[in-house]
Amino acid sequence: MKKIINLVVLVPVGIVLIVLSVANRQSVRLALNPFNPEDSVLSVSAPFFVFLFLAVIFGLVLGSFATWVSQHKYRKRARNEAHEAVKWHTEAEKQRVRAENIPSQALIPSKSV
Repeated sequence: MKKIINLVVLVPVGIVLIVLSVANRQSVRLALNPFNPEDSVLSVSAPFFVFLFLAVIFGLVLGSFATWVSQHKYRKRARNEAHEAVKWHTEAEKQRVRAENIPSQALIPSKSV
Protein backbone atom coordinates (compact mmCIF):
# COMPACT_ATOMS: atom_id res chain seq x y z
CA MET A 1 0.00 0.00 0.00
CA LYS A 2 2.84 2.38 0.87
CA LYS A 3 4.51 1.68 -2.48
CA ILE A 4 1.33 2.55 -4.35
CA ILE A 5 0.93 5.82 -2.45
CA ASN A 6 4.58 6.68 -3.10
CA LEU A 7 4.11 6.01 -6.81
CA VAL A 8 0.92 8.07 -6.94
CA VAL A 9 2.72 11.01 -5.31
CA LEU A 10 6.31 10.72 -6.58
CA VAL A 11 5.61 10.01 -10.26
CA PRO A 12 3.59 13.25 -10.79
CA VAL A 13 6.16 15.25 -8.79
CA GLY A 14 8.95 13.78 -10.92
CA ILE A 15 7.07 14.60 -14.11
CA VAL A 16 6.52 18.19 -12.97
CA LEU A 17 10.22 18.56 -12.10
CA ILE A 18 11.27 17.23 -15.51
CA VAL A 19 8.84 19.57 -17.29
CA LEU A 20 10.13 22.53 -15.26
CA SER A 21 13.72 21.60 -16.09
CA VAL A 22 13.05 21.34 -19.80
CA ALA A 23 10.93 24.50 -19.96
CA ASN A 24 13.40 26.63 -17.98
CA ARG A 25 16.78 25.59 -19.34
CA GLN A 26 17.78 29.01 -20.67
CA SER A 27 20.75 30.53 -18.93
CA VAL A 28 20.11 33.39 -16.53
CA ARG A 29 22.42 35.42 -14.34
CA LEU A 30 21.84 35.91 -10.62
CA ALA A 31 23.46 39.19 -9.58
CA LEU A 32 24.14 39.55 -5.87
CA ASN A 33 25.35 43.16 -6.03
CA PRO A 34 22.29 45.44 -6.13
CA PHE A 35 24.37 48.56 -6.83
CA ASN A 36 26.28 47.16 -9.80
CA PRO A 37 24.45 44.20 -11.39
CA GLU A 38 27.13 43.87 -14.11
CA ASP A 39 29.77 43.03 -11.49
CA SER A 40 30.97 39.56 -12.54
CA VAL A 41 32.49 38.74 -9.14
CA LEU A 42 29.12 38.68 -7.37
CA SER A 43 27.06 37.07 -10.11
CA VAL A 44 26.36 33.48 -11.12
CA SER A 45 25.13 32.23 -14.49
CA ALA A 46 23.23 28.95 -14.64
CA PRO A 47 20.10 27.48 -16.18
CA PHE A 48 16.97 28.87 -14.55
CA PHE A 49 15.78 25.48 -13.24
CA VAL A 50 18.94 25.27 -11.12
CA PHE A 51 17.89 28.41 -9.27
CA LEU A 52 14.35 27.02 -8.91
CA PHE A 53 15.62 23.78 -7.41
CA LEU A 54 18.00 25.62 -5.10
CA ALA A 55 15.14 27.81 -3.88
CA VAL A 56 12.99 24.73 -3.18
CA ILE A 57 15.85 22.98 -1.35
CA PHE A 58 16.58 26.13 0.66
CA GLY A 59 12.89 26.36 1.62
CA LEU A 60 12.81 22.71 2.70
CA VAL A 61 15.93 23.10 4.84
CA LEU A 62 14.69 26.34 6.39
CA GLY A 63 11.25 24.86 7.10
CA SER A 64 12.79 21.72 8.62
CA PHE A 65 15.01 23.82 10.86
CA ALA A 66 12.08 25.99 11.97
CA THR A 67 10.04 22.88 12.79
CA TRP A 68 12.96 21.35 14.70
CA VAL A 69 13.40 24.55 16.75
CA SER A 70 9.68 24.87 17.47
CA GLN A 71 9.50 21.28 18.76
CA HIS A 72 12.34 21.78 21.26
CA LYS A 73 10.05 21.86 24.28
CA TYR A 74 8.43 18.55 23.29
CA ARG A 75 11.80 16.82 22.79
CA LYS A 76 13.00 18.16 26.15
CA ARG A 77 9.85 16.90 27.87
CA ALA A 78 10.20 13.47 26.24
CA ARG A 79 13.85 13.29 27.37
CA ASN A 80 12.91 14.20 30.95
CA GLU A 81 10.04 11.71 31.05
CA ALA A 82 12.24 8.95 29.61
CA HIS A 83 14.86 9.67 32.28
CA GLU A 84 12.17 9.56 34.98
CA ALA A 85 10.76 6.30 33.57
CA VAL A 86 14.20 4.70 33.74
CA LYS A 87 14.58 5.93 37.33
CA TRP A 88 11.22 4.45 38.35
CA HIS A 89 11.92 1.20 36.51
CA THR A 90 15.23 0.86 38.39
CA GLU A 91 13.48 1.56 41.69
CA ALA A 92 10.79 -1.04 40.93
CA GLU A 93 13.49 -3.59 40.08
CA LYS A 94 15.25 -2.89 43.40
CA GLN A 95 11.99 -3.37 45.28
CA ARG A 96 11.26 -6.63 43.42
CA VAL A 97 14.69 -8.02 44.31
CA ARG A 98 14.23 -6.88 47.90
CA ALA A 99 10.80 -8.58 48.08
CA GLU A 100 12.26 -11.81 46.71
CA ASN A 101 14.95 -11.79 49.41
CA ILE A 102 12.46 -11.52 52.28
CA PRO A 103 12.12 -14.95 53.93
CA SER A 104 8.77 -16.58 53.24
CA GLN A 105 8.24 -17.21 56.99
CA ALA A 106 8.12 -13.49 57.62
CA LEU A 107 5.18 -13.18 55.26
CA ILE A 108 3.00 -15.68 57.22
CA PRO A 109 1.16 -13.93 60.07
CA SER A 110 1.65 -15.61 63.44
CA LYS A 111 -1.40 -16.66 65.46
CA SER A 112 -1.33 -15.65 69.05
CA VAL A 113 -3.42 -17.75 71.38
